[in-house]
Formats: sequence, C-alpha cells, structure tokens
Amino acid sequence: MSQPRKNPGVAAVLSFFIPGLGQIYNGQIMKGIIFIILASIFGFLTVVLIGYILYPLFWIYNLYDAYNTAREINERYGGYY
Repeated sequence: MSQPRKNPGVAAVLSFFIPGLGQIYNGQIMKGIIFIILASIFGFLTVVLIGYILYPLFWIYNLYDAYNTAREINERYGGYY
C-alpha cells in the first residue's frame, strides 16, 4: 500500500504555528493531539515562569519531529518529496 508523500517544509510550518499540527499532517493523529495538549500545558505554565523554559524547548522539538518524521515517511515509502 502506497502512502502519500509528505512535504517536510509543510509539516514544519504547520507545527510552527500550532504545535502538533505537523504531526497530524504526517498521519500521527494521537501524537499530534498529545503535542497540542502538552503545548497548552506548557503555555499555561508561563504563569508560574517554568513555562518560559519548557515551552520553547518543546516547541523546537515539535518542529524537529514534524520535519524529520515527514522525511522518514518519504524515505520509507519511496523517495523524497
């Protein structure tokens, strides 16, 4: 069964604006929902200052994960985007 190729740039841009959206674009629905929930929690934690450290770290990881997952999907299912 052939899976549609994913554009790593689109995945990263989606995750840039809404953490977890790039994972959903990549077909990782549950992971995307978990990322959205975590981003909300870390955003709320900015009220008690620890969120100012956790949210940016999570946000950067979110972008990295969306981009690399799209690349891995393309490599696994035949070529690059």
